[in-house]
Amino acid sequence: MSNSMDDVAQQAKAFFIIGSNTTEQHPVFGTLLRRAVIFRGAKLVVADPRKIDITDFATLHLRQRPGTDIPLINGLMHIIFEKGWEDKTFIEERTENFAEFKTTVMNYPPEKASEITGIPVEKLYEAAEILATNSPMAVIWAMGITQHIVGVRNVIDLANLQMLLGNMGKPGGGVNPLRGQNNVQGACDMGGLPNVFPAYQPVTSPDVIEKFAKAWGLDPGPQTVDDKTSSIVHGLSSKVGMTVTEMMPGILEGKTRALYILGEDPVMSDPDTKHIRKCLEVIDFLLLQEIFPSETSVYADVLLPGVSFAEKTGTFTNTERRVQMVRQAIPTQGDARNDWWITSQIAKRILAGTPNRVQNEAPYSGWEYRNASEVMSEINALTPSYGGITHARLEAGERLHWPCPTLDHPGTPILHTKQFTRGKGKFMPIDHAPPAEKPDDDYPMLLSTGRVLYHWHGGQMTRRAKGLMQVYGEALVEVNPDDAVKLGVNGKTHVRITSRRGSIKAQAWVTDRVPPGMVYANFHFPDASANELTHATLDPVAKIPEYKITAVKVELV
Repeated sequence: MSNSMDDVAQQAKAFFIIGSNTTEQHPVFGTLLRRAVIFRGAKLVVADPRKIDITDFATLHLRQRPGTDIPLINGLMHIIFEKGWEDKTFIEERTENFAEFKTTVMNYPPEKASEITGIPVEKLYEAAEILATNSPMAVIWAMGITQHIVGVRNVIDLANLQMLLGNMGKPGGGVNPLRGQNNVQGACDMGGLPNVFPAYQPVTSPDVIEKFAKAWGLDPGPQTVDDKTSSIVHGLSSKVGMTVTEMMPGILEGKTRALYILGEDPVMSDPDTKHIRKCLEVIDFLLLQEIFPSETSVYADVLLPGVSFAEKTGTFTNTERRVQMVRQAIPTQGDARNDWWITSQIAKRILAGTPNRVQNEAPYSGWEYRNASEVMSEINALTPSYGGITHARLEAGERLHWPCPTLDHPGTPILHTKQFTRGKGKFMPIDHAPPAEKPDDDYPMLLSTGRVLYHWHGGQMTRRAKGLMQVYGEALVEVNPDDAVKLGVNGKTHVRITSRRGSIKAQAWVTDRVPPGMVYANFHFPDASANELTHATLDPVAKIPEYKITAVKVELV
């Protein structure tokens, strides 16, 4: 998020929520937004094909057809131009490439946007007026925007909208993606991406490679393999690696021979479950570090017992870039060990078995950590945006958002207040592209997937909670009443949903939450996971699957 949650909830005069089931998937922030609407009179526009809970608080609900976010956003910006609502001063002083961007937007008059999205023209005008005349306005989105083959384009177009209205770098504005997991922001910050070192320092930069090689006591040259001995000559590669969604198919292509998985359940969370199982059945070696047996654990060659959040001390970085302390609350259970300890022990054994390993005095070459605070000290030294974020400051109660480069820096709750990281913000012309799968005679309906309030992801923790299972104990598939009549569903009947990849059986929940022609399913239950149906077509840039649009047929069981 470019702004903090408190700032958005307290300062924004209007919210544009698109592709985010905020009150169910981010309930604390969702409560803040509801209170802003009720007690401050903030305007709320929600764009979502489903009638999600937060639409009950919306000034306006736009039900666009799945996969038509770009025509919707461009149509709104066309109206903003038509009415002269753009922030001319911000555009002139802080942006570039405006003319090319505007030319593209003008190809999406409201009539065309309405035809593509299914939203009436008058509602497009109403939405544009709310968003443009209530400043500052905050844009909020989640995986309903990113989990498309045009996910990156969707995000860029929302940034276009906020620059057009001058809502960047100011309290109550900004672009605010809600991360789907409690520390996914921190994982990305620490280099859990294939193209960057920690703090998004590119692996292709010679200066960055030299910096980390010196700190870690490695050869700054690329990693190579000696054909004669098959021993690895340790160095830092400048080659961009694979994403998770590339690693799995890479198994069958001979590009991936081993996987080390920490706290992830790809059998449940990755698209096209049948294909994932096939990959894991043939991989040479699978090491899984987990807290519970999972659907993936049956394929593991080695299982290592990690610790839950309640057994560890360290930090999480949440969706607003705020670093938060996690303190051990209970003793470590059974044979479980801290994740950082397990990883360091594996690294030590690898180094011990490396022929001709050069011993050196590099400050962080030994993996000799005694606690999580020492890990944080290394992060402070090598990760500029975390340079001033220490356990001591967090324990003292300081609220620190990165970037926080020095010990006397107060942190940065709002980004881009004076300029963008690249200098001027660059408008990008974004055109609509259709989804990878479309309904046809064999698969006439659309499936969208996601989570429900009572469960999380693959359900390995939530399905073990008796109270949650009493409330939501089996997979439910949302079916529109019109479609239910055609199918003969009476609200208690199980349906079979079939795609080109698989089939599941689940109880139908007849509800107007979904529009006609669309069904909604979750992936919390192994016997009826929506990912048995989804496809692995990826966004070409971010390599994220198009979970949100799958062509299916629905039948009574």
